[in-house]
Amino acid sequence: MPGSAPYLRLRGVSKDFGNFTALQDIALDVNEGEFVCFLGPSGCGKTTLLRIIAGLEIQTAGQITQAGVDISGLPPSQRDFGIVFQSYALFPNLTVTRNVAYGLENTGLSRSATVKRVKELLELVGLPDQGSKYPAQLSGGQQQRVALARALAMSPGLLLLDEPLSALDAQVRGHLRHEIKSLQRRLGVTTIMVTHDQEEALTMADRIVVMDHGVVEQVGTPLEIYREPVSPFVANFIGTMNQIPCEVNGAGGVKLGMLSLACQDHKVQSGAPAILAIRPEDVVPHGADAGSRGAPGAIATPGNCFDARIEDMEFLGSFFRAELSGLPLGDARLIADFSINAVRRMGLETGTGLTIELPADRVRIFSAGSA
Repeated sequence: MPGSAPYLRLRGVSKDFGNFTALQDIALDVNEGEFVCFLGPSGCGKTTLLRIIAGLEIQTAGQITQAGVDISGLPPSQRDFGIVFQSYALFPNLTVTRNVAYGLENTGLSRSATVKRVKELLELVGLPDQGSKYPAQLSGGQQQRVALARALAMSPGLLLLDEPLSALDAQVRGHLRHEIKSLQRRLGVTTIMVTHDQEEALTMADRIVVMDHGVVEQVGTPLEIYREPVSPFVANFIGTMNQIPCEVNGAGGVKLGMLSLACQDHKVQSGAPAILAIRPEDVVPHGADAGSRGAPGAIATPGNCFDARIEDMEFLGSFFRAELSGLPLGDARLIADFSINAVRRMGLETGTGLTIELPADRVRIFSAGSA
């Protein structure tokens, strides 16, 4: 909650493997009950950071506190967490009931209390009748639910999920994604999940930690990360982003060829080479009939319009993705997403000429050196 001390705090966390630096000076606060995703490409350090929080790896430098307690040097057995691995890590020779009860057996809990707890957990994850089965008799999605129940058995203060859905097919992954998030909200357990899947992060996380080459690029809500990326890497990694070379023309403008465009405020020096970034869905088509948003023919930023030609169109179900050329773009191509209704209404097809608007409030500018 705002104003309260973070449940988990990382300060100056670094990890070296010989001459290779896997993590560099990581600082992060995670609030109690929050669902945080570590997101980034393979090799960015996100799994290493999760393992350091769990005590499965020891940081080269830095401090980790959980609920006000310094856990930096504690072994995993003395840390308050449950973990779910990508590979499930279930015991194949134990039934579902015994797998879930495994961590409870040495806690001094009575047999009847253990049985009751396991029953509660299996009902919680939607497997009330699967206790007598072995892991090999279950689907991948069911095995992952068992792994989740086992991780929750000790009522941990922190739940760690290491790419828990990556081995599942798309339909099961989408279903479990919703169920895990609903379960986390119901239990209120602080959760950190590692993923390379941007859709998972956007749909499940309260906040996303975008990582690259061992450093944190940006931390924010899914909407902040998507709408307000701080670097070309974040902009391109989350969703699709046009990135077109341009030249800065003051704090609120850039030059694209001979065309001067208004844009969001930025800190790139005037006259410096830069990158114009805009999402495909923010490119607005205008023609004789209507645009894809607003009133027919309405133009939000008249100075940000230019004539373009559709070089190619790809049908993607709920929309068309078009590749546009135009004089201000030079040799570059602009990717635009047009709704089916806009395509039908305006008669858009390959070879069609149209006027394109780049709304100023959707145009972001980055230094060319930050790409």
